[in-house]
Amino acid sequence: MNKVCATAAEAVLDIADGSSLAVGGFGLSGVPDVLIRALYEQGATGLQVVSNNCGVDGRGLGVLLAAGRISRVTGSYVGGNKEFARQYLSGEVEVELTPQGTLAERLRAGGAGIPAFFTPAGVGTQVAEGGLPWRYTPDGDVDVASPRKESRRFNGRTYVLEHGITTDFALIRAAKADRHGNLVFHRAAANFNPLAAMAGRVAITEVEELVEPGEIRPDEVHLPGVFVQRIVVLTPAQAADKQIEKRTVRT
Repeated sequence: MNKVCATAAEAVLDIADGSSLAVGGFGLSGVPDVLIRALYEQGATGLQVVSNNCGVDGRGLGVLLAAGRISRVTGSYVGGNKEFARQYLSGEVEVELTPQGTLAERLRAGGAGIPAFFTPAGVGTQVAEGGLPWRYTPDGDVDVASPRKESRRFNGRTYVLEHGITTDFALIRAAKADRHGNLVFHRAAANFNPLAAMAGRVAITEVEELVEPGEIRPDEVHLPGVFVQRIVVLTPAQAADKQIEKRTVRT
């Protein structure tokens, strides 16, 4: 039951080329930076990533993206990542954009063993009707477009069918863990992390604090250890290295 790995490098060692990854984080909040950098050093390529966004230039998943290690992204938005936008528009990476709430539920559903569900989000748009560009050609034409999705009416309202997501691995970050893998997240850093862990067949978490089993009260657990397979304990410097995506101050 001791799920602690000696190093981040050991934890990501068996992530192979072409693996699918669910990655937690929102912007730069709750991003598993240490695991991402360990995966960068490990060298796996052709990765298929499911994450709210793809980091920023030089941080988070942006590190793997800039190195050409990501072949496909399922996410909610491109954001301010200029390299992500460039690779998408030049046809270097395939991108499936999906409504943010739908993405969260697809991850949760996959982790709960639910293959698909109906939602009103996206009805009447290209999300449901198809035609969203997934991949461009180098000259700017649409090479691969999203397919039309099944829709049904319930109680007089139209809903679209979305499929649950499961991945080979998940990379997440938590504030606290015990050796059994029970996790506690800190405020907004929870974001997509619990859902990504549920969707991954092998969930790897970096944590700021490790405690012994029993020190986390049952009603304080945000994600049960059944969803977590490997734990990497951060150094104090790594735990304190938290970047702010857009800093604003009063005049």
